[in-house]
Amino acid sequence: MSVETNQTTTGADAVDVAIAQGIDFDGTPIPPAKLELYNKVMALEANRQRSGVSNTMRSRIVRIGAKHIPQAELDQMLSDAGFAPLKEKEIAFFYQK
Repeated sequence: MSVETNQTTTGADAVDVAIAQGIDFDGTPIPPAKLELYNKVMALEANRQRSGVSNTMRSRIVRIGAKHIPQAELDQMLSDAGFAPLKEKEIAFFYQK
């Protein structure tokens, strides 16, 4: 049985909001075991030492940008912004399916 929900399914925070509410986008409850595992792993990640904001920004740009932007265009955008261009392993992972 589906639960009525008014949450949005777009934007960077949509998934985080759904997880916090424990309700999937279709209105069904997220199973407790899945929430528990997710929260356990996220707690481990929250305690991990970071290597720097710029590195994290670039990683997010590549990971998310590859879903929306062609390889040559993303590579140029990275270079134009002063980030390192795409690495061979990133191209292989994100673009050569």
